[in-house]
Amino acid sequence: MRRLKNIWVFADKASSLAELCAGGRQLGENVAAVVLGGEETARQAIEQGADQVYWLGLKAEDKMLEDYTRTIAGLLEKHRPELFLLNAGRRTKVVAGRLAALFATSAITDAMQFVIGENGDLQIARLVYGGLAIRLEKPLSAMAIATVGNGVFKAAADGSNRQGTVTEVPWVEDGCRLKLLERRARDTEPVDLAAAARVVGVGRGIGKEEGLAMVYALARQLKAEVACTRPLAEGEKWMSPERYIGVSGTMIKPDMYLALGISGQIQHMTGVNKARVIIAVNKDINAPIFEQSDYGLVGDLYKIIPALLKSRL
Repeated sequence: MRRLKNIWVFADKASSLAELCAGGRQLGENVAAVVLGGEETARQAIEQGADQVYWLGLKAEDKMLEDYTRTIAGLLEKHRPELFLLNAGRRTKVVAGRLAALFATSAITDAMQFVIGENGDLQIARLVYGGLAIRLEKPLSAMAIATVGNGVFKAAADGSNRQGTVTEVPWVEDGCRLKLLERRARDTEPVDLAAAARVVGVGRGIGKEEGLAMVYALARQLKAEVACTRPLAEGEKWMSPERYIGVSGTMIKPDMYLALGISGQIQHMTGVNKARVIIAVNKDINAPIFEQSDYGLVGDLYKIIPALLKSRL
């Protein structure tokens, strides 16, 4: 596959930055990372795959992430990379949209694959119609801007011997700043589904929140992470948003995905279709998930999970 000459990346999370740097190395000859954070984070970006780091410093208490848009735009205007990748976070999507407006182009959101033709033309695949279809889009501008979800790229192994440069960049005042009125702590879980080798996913078939205890017990026995469908995270709020897999959640590539009580709607299965092995457990023999699974077991979760726990898998 041909490669682009220059790819730039920016993320608001360290784990996402590592994935984007690795993706940049796959797609481009030269990778530059725009880093907002501590000096150590800037140096780590080189280990993760960046050749150059443009360091914006620590985020000031009185600034929002979007307030750095003009600073980033100045760098892009000067260096003009062929592709600028951002992680698909809420705030980074706003930054992507602002940058697209400044450069009179469009931002391609939730990109899942990048194809570079023999003539160097870039095409970007993304989900449309709620995950029912994949559309291949060709950016018409000289610089493409795209947001990428977690798990699309896999972070590289230790690169502590890599060499690169770190350039400190002064902040540029943004003409349209947000005003921070209040900060509220949000409960989050330290979970990295994209890096998990085994994942146990649970859907509405679990029936009640108390049933999650045996799911977590099974996951511990399997040395797996626990994930869920969107209704459990955003509807029932039984699990945190960090554990939601799907079109607008996390994309995973585990060696094994065990789906418990999950019907198999396309919005969820899109997030797991790169798993090496999918095992489904559902009491409905006609559940769509069985058509996309390598192994299937029809039965009641409240009988099957205790049996699996007793089997000492």
